Amino acid sequence: MKFSILDYLEETAKKYPDKTAFADTKTSITWKELVLKARALSTILSAKFEAGTAIPIMIDKSVKTVEYFFAALYSGCFYSYFDATFPDSRIDSMIQTLQVKNIIADSRFEKKLSNLNIQALFVDDIEKQAEKNKAKYNDSRRKEIIDTDAVYANFTSGSTGVPKAVIVSHRSVIDFISCFTELFEITANDNIANQAPFDFDVSVKDIFSAVFTGATVHLVPKLFFSFPTKLLDYLIEREITTLIWAVSALCIISTLNGFEYKIPSKINKILFSGEVMPCKQLEIWMKNIPEAQYINLYGPTEITCNCSYYKIPKGVFPPPEKLPIGIPFPNERILLLDENNKLVTEPETEAELCVSGTCVALGYYNSIKTEEVFVQNPLQKAKFERIYRTGDLAKYGNDGLLYYVGRKDTQIKHMGHRIELGEIEGKITKHSNITRSCCVFTKNKISAFYTGKQTEKKDIVSMLKMTLPTYMIPGDFIYIDEFPLTKNGKIDKRKLIEKISNL
Repeated sequence: MKFSILDYLEETAKKYPDKTAFADTKTSITWKELVLKARALSTILSAKFEAGTAIPIMIDKSVKTVEYFFAALYSGCFYSYFDATFPDSRIDSMIQTLQVKNIIADSRFEKKLSNLNIQALFVDDIEKQAEKNKAKYNDSRRKEIIDTDAVYANFTSGSTGVPKAVIVSHRSVIDFISCFTELFEITANDNIANQAPFDFDVSVKDIFSAVFTGATVHLVPKLFFSFPTKLLDYLIEREITTLIWAVSALCIISTLNGFEYKIPSKINKILFSGEVMPCKQLEIWMKNIPEAQYINLYGPTEITCNCSYYKIPKGVFPPPEKLPIGIPFPNERILLLDENNKLVTEPETEAELCVSGTCVALGYYNSIKTEEVFVQNPLQKAKFERIYRTGDLAKYGNDGLLYYVGRKDTQIKHMGHRIELGEIEGKITKHSNITRSCCVFTKNKISAFYTGKQTEKKDIVSMLKMTLPTYMIPGDFIYIDEFPLTKNGKIDKRKLIEKISNL
């Protein structure tokens, strides 16, 4: 029985030692080389990080980044990717959450890190030490790994303004990816084009699908998504077969008429998630690559990537206007619970989607929020059964399939990221001219309403860039004399959305 991700990595390295494992635009690494490099690096990391703790990594997405992910695992630790473009305040919050003293970083981020309360361990220095210690690899920590130890921590937006770190174990990744690769027939013959940033859990499916099968992962430069012709050339040159992308990434090609330039005809699997796929965009893809299998995936970070899927039947065109999120993965259980914690099974009845199974994350690192959403199944009185309450509303259709409805609260999914609108509102009201704000999400855009003094948009945006990632900054800022209220005295968001429609 395999207890850790490293068991799968080493097995793949034995099967395909000289096959390319990961490749970027400048370099590549074979499976055998990856194991040897990660082990060598772990000799240095083990001296800097205690077993079972987080290893933050701030390196631009590349083969080298992947080497350090696995070096972290060989060190008996877990990795967490830090995006260098994030504001200092957000990175500082992530540092405090993980309670780390050191960070692995590229030397070009030295100035940024000097402003933060953390010691940078630069890649160039580690590489030199690792080369000297290559023959001194000690597998004692690797042998101590058990399947409930953490693999990675991915941060999500927090309603309190503090990002939450979702911790996912070896067992969760093993149980999910084993099922994922079998269901969607991912094999050693596949070339996977990695689109997702490494702090977004879509990338987990790319990295570990390859580890489990021997497929090759090609790391697509972020810049290429601004130039569809470059992106399509890349997909064709690398003979890409598999896309596991966020919806917005697929839409870049289809909305900009990329297929009029070239069609990457070797693609045979297109899996998408993170947002609702616009029907018109899906039609464009299906029209131009008709033989591919199209799969709609659903699931939050807290349940290891996805908990349900829907395979669009081949030959069905155009696709349905509202895609189902389908059925649960075989090793996961989905429960729809109403406000009284009663099980809902009737068609067209909305309820909160909750998930049970070994793919449920360990919880949030260093956060009392864990106790609020990782809870005992209220339907199960005889034994312990942990579920994750997603906060998403869903329903069964008359066809027996699950359909996503929306959020119970103000949390949204935008550009592939989980976002709490409350966090944005809190940052906006820090502006001296603004007394209150309310954000709404409609037509795939965040719009912010505010009261106080009318203020130039550029002034608000300039302030927000100091504390928020770009994807969390609203597209519109709308001044309003006073907020419309419901009979309960709450801001009437429906009326705000109506105002946007009338603008």
